[in-house]
Amino acid sequence: MISKFLSVCTVLAATQSLAFAGEGRLDPIDVSFTQPKTVHATFKPVKKQTNRNLVGECQQIPVALTDSDFGDGAYILQAGFAQDESFGATYSVPEDAFPIRIDVMEALFGTSNAVVTTTTEWSVTIWDGTPTEGIQIASFASDDLILPHLVMPPGTNGVILSVSVDPGDPEQIYIFNDSGMNSFTVAFKIEAHHSPGDPCLTAPLENRNAFPCTDTSGLQFPNENWIDAVDGQWCVCGAGWMTFQEFPGICTPSGDWVLRASYTSVNCNVEPAACCFDDTSCQDLTPSECSIFGGTIADAGTACATYVCGSGVGACCVPATGNCVNFALDQCNTVGGVHMGEGTLCADTTCFPEGACCLADGGCIGPVSPEDCEAVAGAFQGDATVCATTDCPQPLGACCGAGWCLDTTDLDCQAVGGGWLEGEVCTDGSICDAGCIEDINGDGHINVDDLLSVVNQWGTSGGDADIDGSGTVDTEDLLAIIGAWGPCE
Repeated sequence: MISKFLSVCTVLAATQSLAFAGEGRLDPIDVSFTQPKTVHATFKPVKKQTNRNLVGECQQIPVALTDSDFGDGAYILQAGFAQDESFGATYSVPEDAFPIRIDVMEALFGTSNAVVTTTTEWSVTIWDGTPTEGIQIASFASDDLILPHLVMPPGTNGVILSVSVDPGDPEQIYIFNDSGMNSFTVAFKIEAHHSPGDPCLTAPLENRNAFPCTDTSGLQFPNENWIDAVDGQWCVCGAGWMTFQEFPGICTPSGDWVLRASYTSVNCNVEPAACCFDDTSCQDLTPSECSIFGGTIADAGTACATYVCGSGVGACCVPATGNCVNFALDQCNTVGGVHMGEGTLCADTTCFPEGACCLADGGCIGPVSPEDCEAVAGAFQGDATVCATTDCPQPLGACCGAGWCLDTTDLDCQAVGGGWLEGEVCTDGSICDAGCIEDINGDGHINVDDLLSVVNQWGTSGGDADIDGSGTVDTEDLLAIIGAWGPCE
């Protein structure tokens, strides 16, 4: 339950004094913040989308119960708020506005004379309707990877935690009013305080934790402000979800939560336009409808009867100048450019990539274009890559040894003393039985003639006397002939 602010839950069994307990648990602190910073926590799309800029989007509607502007000024820090407790607000929406998309959820947190940097783990939950009678739509928690924990420096500070879904993410938060309550609720929860204390017995330490804020203008919406209070043996203010109206007066904050949200209606008056899908099909839809179904909206005034999907504005790469401009397909064709697709942007497009190219023999050339790399049967390693830091895969061949065969690189074959056959594979090992690599003249015997071949090619490279495949005919090849002297078996 709201720990200090609910310190009313202290030692009731020992004192049997609600008033005394309330004075120990309700812990509002008057604070003033200068230019509260904003921490943005945005759910990013799994893969990059380039077609989600909604043309003619319905107007975004901000809603709040507090009269605070979240800026400079005085606030009340609810320093009794305990770990595992939630605070929320319910916002009314006109029935004809549904379905709606929830765009932004924001709450003001603060510290008072903190002596350490505080880290607060949090979550946010959205309901169609209220927490007790509505339908939970979505819930997300900070993980410090995608969604950052709330980290605040020492001292007295205010931070706006702003949570949103990236417009490019196909998984938006939509509410269809299935609850029939013409409202939605947003609630933030403190999943973990920096120094939590023991709810109902001890409040969180004021100078080592961040807490939510209420405004200073008095409680205006007791039925729309919510608390999810923790349960415990000495908690006398109640447990679970309650409005401020239902919460015991001695436990209730004196103002509204400094919390706000913004939503966008799907049903505003926006004329339909051509909406194109990945399979090039087209439907005349409003921009919001097109977004919901995963399409790309064309310019206002277009219609599927005359519009060609894929011909709208997108990144246009112009080889003649090496530049990129955002042009429609016909404009791009006029200037001799390459249209990268409707909805793409030059800011996100690399028109003329150049990088390292790995060759079939394990070598590397570059920087070259992907087309030039393909022309030499190479593998393009990506834009801005360089050979100096590129580890190209080396070709494999059959490495033959005494009774064994391995598919490996030339260098690895040399390391194990094998004879390497470039471009060959071991399969069942028969490749190594096709002949003796020491039988240079192929007469079936390893003898003086083969020895003379090594002598004649001494110091050269690439000849058939290079038995060990080292690249040079040398002593190791001579020793290989002597070691295999006799019939080729």
